[in-house]
Amino acid sequence: MKLRLTRHTLADFLPLIASLFLVAVDNFAFWKSFIGATAGGPLAGVPVQVGMFLLLVLTFTAFLALINFRYVLKPVLLLLLIVTSVASYFMNHYGTPIDWSMVQNIMETDTRESVELFSWQMVLSVLLLGVLPAVLLCLAPLRYGSVRRQIAVNLGTLAGAAVVALLLLMLMFKSLAPALREHRELRFLLTPTNVIQAVNGYAQRKFTAPVVVAALGTDARKGPLWSGQTRRTVTVIVVGETARAANFSLNKYARPTNPLLAKQAGLVNFSNMQSCGTATAVSVPCVFSALGRHNYTDTRARSQEGLLDVFQHAGLDVLWLDNNSGCKGVCDRVRKQDVSVPVKGDPLCNSEECFDERLLRDLPEIIHNARQDLVIVLHQKGSHGPAYWKRYPDRFKVFGPQCETNDLSKCTREAIVAAYDNTILYTDFVLSKTIDLLRDSAIRDDVDTSLMYFSDHGESLGENNLYLHGAPYVIAPQEQRHVPFMLWLSDGFRERFKLDGQCLAARADQEFSHDNIFHSALGMLDINTAIYNPKLDLFNACTHAR
Repeated sequence: MKLRLTRHTLADFLPLIASLFLVAVDNFAFWKSFIGATAGGPLAGVPVQVGMFLLLVLTFTAFLALINFRYVLKPVLLLLLIVTSVASYFMNHYGTPIDWSMVQNIMETDTRESVELFSWQMVLSVLLLGVLPAVLLCLAPLRYGSVRRQIAVNLGTLAGAAVVALLLLMLMFKSLAPALREHRELRFLLTPTNVIQAVNGYAQRKFTAPVVVAALGTDARKGPLWSGQTRRTVTVIVVGETARAANFSLNKYARPTNPLLAKQAGLVNFSNMQSCGTATAVSVPCVFSALGRHNYTDTRARSQEGLLDVFQHAGLDVLWLDNNSGCKGVCDRVRKQDVSVPVKGDPLCNSEECFDERLLRDLPEIIHNARQDLVIVLHQKGSHGPAYWKRYPDRFKVFGPQCETNDLSKCTREAIVAAYDNTILYTDFVLSKTIDLLRDSAIRDDVDTSLMYFSDHGESLGENNLYLHGAPYVIAPQEQRHVPFMLWLSDGFRERFKLDGQCLAARADQEFSHDNIFHSALGMLDINTAIYNPKLDLFNACTHAR
């Protein structure tokens, strides 16, 4: 008896065919990790690996059978083929798992940064794994019968696939459970389920925005150390981008990436700071909120005011200067200025973007003309990849040979690291120049000045075959979580706010996190408010006569 492949049978088997393709072709990153997690010997993991393949195919088939109707399944599969081909490329190419924060990072990254991820290799991969299968699907001669018949076929496929999948799961559970429990990153690598979950998670957070932003710290007042003072204060908070602590020579990195900061008198480098997230869209709103990492959600952060609002409640003027892709809602209620748009003929810009030094151009004038105590936030472009070589002027191409393409697969790891290290060298220059400007302003304008620097998150540069950032925090490597943190105080500022420099230096190697920033900034400036938590103020132990 011969099985005749008719248009009906092709339509009936489409869920199985599509599942085989998705599991086998678009999940290289998943299979690479899963095989590594289950390979106990030359062939020890093969049975569970084959079983897992069948289990996934059957599970996908069961779900697709639910929507195997005319005008439904084909459009869904077309979308899945394109989306999974893109997701597959990024996971294979950069080792980047997919979760809701990655979707947020993509959605909130500006066009210029998005273009840097584009390459011909990506185009070819999407054409081969996404567009070509989609075209073949469009040309496939599918014919569906009556609705009653199709429901019966779909239910039969669903039941058969589910029963066999359940039997496989029972047989393999003892071998499968440890691998899935110990390797939580696998769920972020399995496509298209990771994409679907990530988009759903992002949508839930994005579209549940509160109607009203709750006030925070409206009781904030300047403390007793402000009393009787006639000198203004200027505090500069520099928010770094994608700078990882491991590549700062101040943290004992072999290359001299911090030659200027190493000579800055009074600079305290805190070597053990952990970030709140692994992407700008998470870390920036988190670090400026009072929530802390464990209580942070995007919805909660957007539903209440943050650190900059508390400064304003206390009577400080706040200005946000941006050379990145925006403040992620943090600066919505303060003065802000975008300096990231290139201006023709500006030596601090190229045709695509501006260098971070542009943040400093008007800084002396801003300080000189200010009439209130001032907090200025400088949001850097920093070390944002993969086009590291674009982040600095030519004179900072010190370490090499450097990678000069956004297709990192074409560069050696050494060249990628060299280009990245040059971004840190340029950050060293920008921070040191900022300190020099603040030191000069303290004398010229008779003000007390200070600088706080921290990065939003770190970066993977090929360790464990991971690149860039944005990995789910629960599985993110230290390279994406360990960030630099520095403090510089003018003599007048330190004396005014009774901060013991030797005590601060003695705490430089203690473990801190972004959770400390909110309360430390308030404590440093002697801002009294009920929301201030002295236990999270890393400077509190080093104050006296308060």
